[in-house]
Amino acid sequence: WMREKGEALGALGRFVTEAPTFPNGTHICEVEVDPETGAVGIVKFTVVDDFGNLVNPLLAAGQVHGGVVQGIGQALVEEAVYDPDSGQLLTGSFMDYAMPRAADVPMLDTEWNVVPCRTNPLGTKGAAEAGAIGAPPAVIAALTDALSGYGIDHIDMPATPAKVWAAIQRARA
Repeated sequence: WMREKGEALGALGRFVTEAPTFPNGTHICEVEVDPETGAVGIVKFTVVDDFGNLVNPLLAAGQVHGGVVQGIGQALVEEAVYDPDSGQLLTGSFMDYAMPRAADVPMLDTEWNVVPCRTNPLGTKGAAEAGAIGAPPAVIAALTDALSGYGIDHIDMPATPAKVWAAIQRARA
């Protein structure tokens, strides 16, 4: 009826939650370290998340997988490097900036622990950054655990092969 008169269709609504939602989860990572090169290989990565009711589980899994790969990159390879004298960015293109590749990431085991949220009618919780937030500490915790036999209990991100190798050499000396 409205379209016949040339008027636009429209709607207005407002929803305010009683309280914020709090998604939660855990990331578990297993790594292997080659002490001769400092290379770190991720053997297994498991994620269990609670995003409340999942509207689209496949989309949620894809979002978590992408975030985990981004977090693995942050933990192990991605680094903005600047020339110390000029301040020029040296890793300004993908030719110079390391990113995780498919060979760097194992198949991810993603599980859901669905606890519906009670503060919104859909029972959903946020999921946006879960993979990227949980992955870096899981990777670094697994790495420091693997290096604990050398007495290493800390390593800065990104834990590149060169940094891991140098830490092992210092510990051996």
